[in-house]
Amino acid sequence: MVELEKYRSFIKDLISQYSASDLPRNDLDVQLIFDEERDHYQWLNLGWEGSMRIYRCIIHIDIKDGKIWLQQNLTDLDIAEDLVSLGVPRKDLILGLQPPFKRPYTDYGVA
Repeated sequence: MVELEKYRSFIKDLISQYSASDLPRNDLDVQLIFDEERDHYQWLNLGWEGSMRIYRCIIHIDIKDGKIWLQQNLTDLDIAEDLVSLGVPRKDLILGLQPPFKRPYTDYGVA
């Protein structure tokens, strides 16, 4: 349970730091969604650019079965390494954005 609370805190802190430079624009909002009950964490851009609807998930991270799943990363940031530097063991990080057959060839966990 202690690990789960630490992981939640690390994820929320990182997403908050990352998104701080993504300032809201006229018709485009930056939204952070932290669902601690179901362990889903997202950074979204939502709104309009001219007549084009924007609904973009920049970062999506889940916690499942005690592992941190990196589901989406549309940034140049290395979320997995940032989590490792905070003390998360590599085996507890799953690159969900990679196909399952590639995961054994990464330095991270396999699920």
